[in-house]
Amino acid sequence: MNRGFYTIMAAQFFSSLADNALLFVAIDLLISMKSPAWLTPLLKLSFVLFYVLLAAFVGAFSDALPKGRVMFIANMIKILGCAMIFFHIHPLLAYAIVGFGAAVYSPAKYGILTELLPAEKLVAANGWIEGLTVTSIILGTVMGGALVTGRLSTLLLNIDIPLIDTGIDTSTEAALCVLGLTYVLAAIFNLRIPDTGCIYPHQERNPIKLIVDFSNCFTLLWKDKLGQISLAVTTLFWGAGATLQLIVLEWAQRSLGMRYDQATSMVGMVAIGIAFGAVMSARFVTLRKSLSVIPLGILMGVIVMGMTMVYSTWLAYPLLVVIGAIGGFFVVPMNALLQHRGHVLMSAGHSIAVQNFNENLSILTMLAMYSLMIRLHLALNTIIVLFGLFIAGVMLCVMWLHKANQREHDSLALIGEAKH
Repeated sequence: MNRGFYTIMAAQFFSSLADNALLFVAIDLLISMKSPAWLTPLLKLSFVLFYVLLAAFVGAFSDALPKGRVMFIANMIKILGCAMIFFHIHPLLAYAIVGFGAAVYSPAKYGILTELLPAEKLVAANGWIEGLTVTSIILGTVMGGALVTGRLSTLLLNIDIPLIDTGIDTSTEAALCVLGLTYVLAAIFNLRIPDTGCIYPHQERNPIKLIVDFSNCFTLLWKDKLGQISLAVTTLFWGAGATLQLIVLEWAQRSLGMRYDQATSMVGMVAIGIAFGAVMSARFVTLRKSLSVIPLGILMGVIVMGMTMVYSTWLAYPLLVVIGAIGGFFVVPMNALLQHRGHVLMSAGHSIAVQNFNENLSILTMLAMYSLMIRLHLALNTIIVLFGLFIAGVMLCVMWLHKANQREHDSLALIGEAKH
């Protein structure tokens, strides 16, 4: 990997770290505002909303400018969203603005990999990116909980600058200042990302034509025999992952009797598992063997249902790590395969935009269903069982679809195909 790749990794790490810490700071703020419990899933839902609404446009924007510049602009939008919470704008609205920045950021973050690296390095690159992203989720989750409760919060509030009244009087305000500086650090790394020299044809600016173009890319990727399988798996994984994050937070407080800051560390255990699985996948699974990991998705769904029988932290820790490791091991090859097919069939920015649209539509749908189940007062164990059955069932259908595709034509022969 060249130096540009490591700069991208650093920028992604700090930006993702702040995103994830800000989520838990915002959740704590909702709790302190005595908001109803069903609003918490809507906080994450507001973040991913712009991934869906802007899907037809962010790909073209990503391909119109050097990717490092796009990522810098996106980070500045995130800083604006963070500042809005500081100035007492409702967390749902402010976190939606951070999601707006993340939606702009994502096609550039992943699209630049296909510009910078050959196809045979994409699995390894994705393993490192996903591993680092998940590391930022772990640290961000713990950091978010620590910033608003416990010793770190007290330490920040005790910082006193002589002759200057900072106006920072609450743990939330102190936390937001730290996260704002983290976003600034990510923006500095964005400015150091090299221009790959990859120039795409003139990007369309007419909104109607952009939507038509996006629709064509969407259809093309879903009709592709490899694209549809990898897209289905990644779509399910990210929807399930976002929902699992909130389920584990609630489960740790109810079933394990943990405080809020302790419960955030349990969410981090899933992320540790994902990081481990992602690294192992990058080391042992090649792009050509990427489809062999599909059955692991069924296993993940079955193990998730086992959470209903665990009431001890000593059992909870390894269980969550195993769930995360299985998820990380099967999603990294699928993500790399999807990027490869997208790069072959269309431009990097457009393919990532299609991927983001599907994945975040899945997140919106699953979070909305989770919020509805809480509103209907379903038992948490019932929600967990339904969640696990859904994951296992969808992955079983994907496996059957792949076998049906293989009977018609050897789709594996498409791996490594040159760009059309």
